[in-house]
Amino acid sequence: MTRVEAVRLKNEADEPGWEVDPDDEWGLAIVATIGRQLKLRRESVGMRAGRFGEAVGYGEDMIYKLESGKRIPRPEFLDRADEVLGAGGLLSAMKEDVEKVRYPKKVRDLAEMEAKAVELLSYGNHNLHGLLQTKEYAWALMGTRRPVPPEADLEQAVAARMARKAIFDRSPAPELSFVLEETTLRRPVGGKMVWRTQLEHLLDVGQLRNVEIQVMPTDRWDHPGTGGRIQVLKFEDGTAVGRMDDEFNGRPVHDPRQLRILELRYGIIRAEALTARESLAFVETLVGET
Repeated sequence: MTRVEAVRLKNEADEPGWEVDPDDEWGLAIVATIGRQLKLRRESVGMRAGRFGEAVGYGEDMIYKLESGKRIPRPEFLDRADEVLGAGGLLSAMKEDVEKVRYPKKVRDLAEMEAKAVELLSYGNHNLHGLLQTKEYAWALMGTRRPVPPEADLEQAVAARMARKAIFDRSPAPELSFVLEETTLRRPVGGKMVWRTQLEHLLDVGQLRNVEIQVMPTDRWDHPGTGGRIQVLKFEDGTAVGRMDDEFNGRPVHDPRQLRILELRYGIIRAEALTARESLAFVETLVGET
């Protein structure tokens, strides 16, 4: 390992944001197990924590935190640890477990529901839906939060959002419907180039046969979306879950009667918006203006 690589690993390890959610019992158990295996392997070859840390570019204190399950190890660390300790791939194989717990529980839960959904309905009046965002757009958008999140927090959040986009690769493909307020398309999040790339990405996604993107013109105000976002996920077994910002205390609902209200509102919104063809033409016009 070069000095540059060692410094990079050390800096990444020292960044905050790789701690497990204290309310995520399953995640805590997984990371604790990985830590125990790491410690057992290190001790089995007779290597002290400080020496091991030097070999992988981490501080001794960070090694103890990783071994005690207080920090989530990064995939590249597990690869390097496997090499240094001669684990024969056993530590590297734990990257699959890390991938399962590196994101907050609420994000994992959302990704799991999206992965099972056969239909997704989404209306947004503030920002583009996470599934439609480019990495650069998501990074810029999350960077507007105050107080400013640590860079590691942003990295983790953006990576989690990008991982959810696996929904576009599913087969059979789910039906995805998005209605976007015009203002979300005109706001140059991240600057001109990031914004333009985001608009071009929408054009690409909008060409997918299972995706329908519609734009709600700003002058069409008389529709039931003024209360906030609406999202509905439908599953193969006939069940569904939905939520709306100003209905049912903003909490997810499963009751068929409540879901009918959300679907009724979404249907009206969809009818008031531009058609999918008109919407893509509108986005093309915006790209031409950038």
